[in-house]
Amino acid sequence: MSPILHALEHEMTKLSQMERKLAERILASPAEIVHMGITELAEQCGVSPATVTRFCKVFHFKGFPDFKVNLAAEIAGSDQGQHEGGSSYQDIVAGNPLSTIVEAMQNNHLASIRDTTSLLNIERLEAAVDLLCRARRVDLYGMATSSIVAQDFYQKLIRIGVNCTAFADSHMQITSASSLGEGDVAFAVSYSGETPETIDALNCAGAGGASTIALTSYGSSTLASLADIPLFSSSLEKGMRRGDMASRIAQLHIIDILFTGMVSTRFTDYIPKLEQSYVNVQHYRHKRGGQS
Repeated sequence: MSPILHALEHEMTKLSQMERKLAERILASPAEIVHMGITELAEQCGVSPATVTRFCKVFHFKGFPDFKVNLAAEIAGSDQGQHEGGSSYQDIVAGNPLSTIVEAMQNNHLASIRDTTSLLNIERLEAAVDLLCRARRVDLYGMATSSIVAQDFYQKLIRIGVNCTAFADSHMQITSASSLGEGDVAFAVSYSGETPETIDALNCAGAGGASTIALTSYGSSTLASLADIPLFSSSLEKGMRRGDMASRIAQLHIIDILFTGMVSTRFTDYIPKLEQSYVNVQHYRHKRGGQS
């Protein structure tokens, strides 16, 4: 199932009665929907075209045409993934040989990257890169597994001279957010989009005038609704045994895209700093006998 269809199914209980009719119709035959006009779909579901538009915006699309384009791309990508044999995520199973585990991990991570790429909105990515490049200060928030993703971004940004800090402690997140203002950026990571501490920090930063970016799983969530720029990774991974392995890979995929976009945008500013950090690290490694 594609990320969009999975999100429709997952959010079904949160939708209004009219929105649920639309979700059920789309899930019943998604391939038909991409060839329909908004009026035809509205009439089939007994709702107004305006309801269809609002429904699409709930799932972060500009309108029905944008929704159809992305759904069609996902259906095509899903068909290709099935043809390549990597169509579903695999959970941890007792007694699996290592050869099977290696293949399962490869398939999970490739599927996660593929599904996340299909959700990427270039306009939002460009806006996020622009904000991060212009920021006076960037503070990164994430709890538990999400803090690992935030820390990865911190280690990248610090190498190109960006004034940034990553916070995994809830008290320090609020303390940081309280000191942010216009010209600053708060970047929050939460797979669920409902981590209370991260929500509080992003809300506090936004209230103080800072620009806000959220990285979360696809679908409606409190964190996504609060952010000036919501970015989405695949939400297809299920099962409590994996420790958010594929979802972490998906979020790191987006971090890599943002970082590469920043360096590409301000190449003459960032590349010398990136190269100098590499030279300095190598110098001190050799000085200490190759120790890292």
